[in-house]
Amino acid sequence: MVSKNRKKAVQYTVKSPVTFKGVGLHSGAPVRMVIHPASAEFGIWFRRTDVTGADNLISARWDSVNPARLCTKIENADGVSVSTIEHVMAALAGLGIHNALIEISGAEVPILDGSAAPFVRGILARGLAMQHAAVRVLRILEPVEVREGDAMARLEPCDRFEMDFEIEFADRAIGHQLKSLDLSNGTFVRELCDSRTFCRNADVQYMHANGLALGGTMENAVVVEDEKVLSPGGLRHKDEPVRHKMLDALGDLYLAGAPILGRYTGHRAGHALTAQLLRAVFSRPGAACLITADERIAARLPGVGVRVADLALCA
Repeated sequence: MVSKNRKKAVQYTVKSPVTFKGVGLHSGAPVRMVIHPASAEFGIWFRRTDVTGADNLISARWDSVNPARLCTKIENADGVSVSTIEHVMAALAGLGIHNALIEISGAEVPILDGSAAPFVRGILARGLAMQHAAVRVLRILEPVEVREGDAMARLEPCDRFEMDFEIEFADRAIGHQLKSLDLSNGTFVRELCDSRTFCRNADVQYMHANGLALGGTMENAVVVEDEKVLSPGGLRHKDEPVRHKMLDALGDLYLAGAPILGRYTGHRAGHALTAQLLRAVFSRPGAACLITADERIAARLPGVGVRVADLALCA
């Protein structure tokens, strides 16, 4: 319940349509995507403009996730889907956008440069529109953890949104990386949004042979081989891989349908495990509850205090 002495935090949408063009990372197919303003309480929805004769609207929520390899895929009851949504979802979460209709001309979100920065830059250039509806936040009330082999993902109570992530790869260009962040006050834009997807060079041929990463290039992914970074220009950050895993997790967690007040911990976690974690949270009575956020609570979430200048502060 919001204190009578505090103002309720309000929802936001994009001020005007934002267009992106590119190719899908896995399909290699050209695609046009437009993020449109949406009314308060609308949430985040995708609309496949190339689909006729079937329901072409897909809700960006945890219960629409259809497990896929190497990306996050959502699908409706008619089998219409959109994949690789994690980067644009991270941008929406990191900018505090609660409502948007995303029209897309194909089945996969454009990969652009492999990070969320182009989405962030495009949205901030158009601006955000305040809406007269209160923000609801998913408060985590008790720890929930899922495991698969040596991978683990956990949500636990916290009075803000924090994230800890740990990865370990045999390639020395990545190795063992661990990072912890408080994601309030524009941290996502400054610290994570420009970190690109990555892969091992040994996996590239395997993925191509299995119809994956057909749109991948050295310009939209960080490719490593043992101690070498093969992509031109090298890494944007010394720990760019773990930062990108955190970016992915933020986008996947936004499928909760609301910002999360809690701490997320990931150890070698990926899209599928984070989706499994959300299912576990919503299937366990008492694990979480929706609350109406006041400005004090909202200030502890991603999106509040973001400035265009934050993009230039990526370090």
